[in-house]
Amino acid sequence: MIKPSLQRKLEHLQRRLREIDTLLAQPDAVADMNRFRDLSKERAEIEPVVLLYRDYAKAESDWQAARELMSDAAMREFADEEAHDAERRMSGGIDAIQLALLPKDASDERNVFLEIRAGTGGDESALFAGGLFRMYSRYAERQRWKVELVSVSESELGGYKEVIARMIGSGVYARLKFESGGHRVQRVPETEAQGRIHTSACTVAILPEADPVDIEINPADLRIDTFRASGAGGQHVNKTDSAVRITHLPTGLVVECQDDRSQHRNRAQAMAVLASRLLERERQERDQKEARMRKSLIGSGDRSERIRTYNFPQGRVTDHRINMTLYKIEAIMDGDLDELIDALTQEFRAEQLAAFADD
Repeated sequence: MIKPSLQRKLEHLQRRLREIDTLLAQPDAVADMNRFRDLSKERAEIEPVVLLYRDYAKAESDWQAARELMSDAAMREFADEEAHDAERRMSGGIDAIQLALLPKDASDERNVFLEIRAGTGGDESALFAGGLFRMYSRYAERQRWKVELVSVSESELGGYKEVIARMIGSGVYARLKFESGGHRVQRVPETEAQGRIHTSACTVAILPEADPVDIEINPADLRIDTFRASGAGGQHVNKTDSAVRITHLPTGLVVECQDDRSQHRNRAQAMAVLASRLLERERQERDQKEARMRKSLIGSGDRSERIRTYNFPQGRVTDHRINMTLYKIEAIMDGDLDELIDALTQEFRAEQLAAFADD
């Protein structure tokens, strides 16, 4: 049976849906387009929950009718089957309603900035950063997302000291948001003559792309420097000051972009990355005040938190947050991430549902 507190909430939503339908049916409903849009959006959010509640109410009514039939000996077997079927529908209905009522992450449908930085391990860490970037790029291909390089700092032996890319597509943040954190690799480096296994690490950050209305940046808080790009790119790199470095003075955040020949486009891209980092900073500060988020089984998403180990000699990848080990490291490094991502998403939802049940 549905808890009384949940029952009251669902009845309130049902009444509210009727109110909205009445308002939208009025002849002058479209006179105020902003209000019409807000009501339509609210209706789209409420209606699926109300429909699930109606299905549950029908199952509960069928269950009560079946219980009443049990007093008739001739109908008892039929009534028992009907009651069990209704109980199954009621149980499934409660689960579906609770899942539909879970708070939605407003950033789930957004594009992201993927940031990968080499950590401990020197050249081997940079090579691993290159491997991680290829892994996420291959996953993006599978999802039909677009990948745009924003900033690259290459290492001498290959790989990256740092790489930042923008990933564009449907539901990118929803799929990648649990990838933020420390990624550790254990393998024998190509430069290791004695065959010893080395351990190195990289940090990954997944930042939802900020919408201009999400965060205001005071131009007076910025120091913008231009300089000549370095690295691969042709002869133009030493001829024009196309690279841009933006420093946000209040926080000390620094963003560089030199991937494009146009200073204007580099500046716009750097501002987009800065806005996303500031938005992520605000989100982390907000989450730190919420004990439930700190207790999440998926972890805090802190970049310093070790979340996953890639062990090449054993051919395994272990996600430490959910104690999941998969023995298909080559496939994972080639972008086969769905099994890991689905497991993390399911665990997070289970944690949300448990907290929901405790309310």
